[in-house]
Amino acid sequence: MNIVDSSGWLEYFADGPNAAAFARPLAATERLIVPTISLFEVFKRVLKQRGETVALESVALMRQGRVVDLDTALALSAAKLSVETGLPLADSVMLTTARRFRAILWTQDSDFQGIAGVRYFPKRGQ
Repeated sequence: MNIVDSSGWLEYFADGPNAAAFARPLAATERLIVPTISLFEVFKRVLKQRGETVALESVALMRQGRVVDLDTALALSAAKLSVETGLPLADSVMLTTARRFRAILWTQDSDFQGIAGVRYFPKRGQ
């Protein structure tokens, strides 16, 4: 199973320098988990930059994977992880969701560098 965090989705949608790193897990929709927090983050960013139509199209592509809601157990586990690691809210939800589903977390967010179960790609071209 795979989870691509919001930075990976945005990189892919923008066809940025690391887009190819995220193409494989995103193409395997039958193995793709999409936390609802990622829908929020991607929709918000694309809405601000490109407008509502493109933002809705982005979410439609994301919904081809299995969307996972933030339930009580996941929220409490993410809060504990956040306290233990210092990860921000969205990052702790992403990592907790990945661990719940035994998924690899694909990202270019440096907060995840060096964490087991994470495929981290440093941002390029900035």
